[in-house]
Amino acid sequence: MGKVVASASMSLDGFVAHENNDPGRLFDWYEVGDVEVVTASEPASFHLTPTSADYWRDWIGQIGCLVVGRLLFDITDGWKGQHPLGVPFVVLTHEPPADWAHAHTGNAHFVTEGIEEAIARAQEIAGERTVALAAGTVAGQALGAGLVDEVAVDLVPVVLGSGHRYFADVDPAAVRLGDPTTIIPSTRVTHMVFPVER
Repeated sequence: MGKVVASASMSLDGFVAHENNDPGRLFDWYEVGDVEVVTASEPASFHLTPTSADYWRDWIGQIGCLVVGRLLFDITDGWKGQHPLGVPFVVLTHEPPADWAHAHTGNAHFVTEGIEEAIARAQEIAGERTVALAAGTVAGQALGAGLVDEVAVDLVPVVLGSGHRYFADVDPAAVRLGDPTTIIPSTRVTHMVFPVER
């Protein structure tokens, strides 16, 4: 079984999107370089710096499944059944969509029993590869439940002021992170990875 890693682009003040779900300038680093990195869906590619491209390719190469919440699924229309990372995804939801137009792709799996079951399903799909968690409620629930092995942050030098936090509703006393195992500065972003101490 692979690692479970929460990952997100985050502002300096800890947000992953504005209240209206607009990420603002959090993804500017996807378009500041001259290395084209092709994705599995629209937009068809990013243009990263060589440093970010190396980090990105290594990270993407490890992922076997993604876990997201219903809000992100709805905002993106489930990426029309094809996530940009090119991996299957598990959606934690109270109620699966009854008539989602892209259900035929088979890439989306819906779990209603809670975060433990969502991660267990993702681990079945991922096998020995990494399960990645999208930021927000899903990441917060998983971290609070002791299910996360690492926290990855693409720290972007912007301040959003308010919005959706990287980890929603987490008891700070229940979480302890170790010293970073990765710190990679690049243009408009610093990539960092922290182990979760049990």
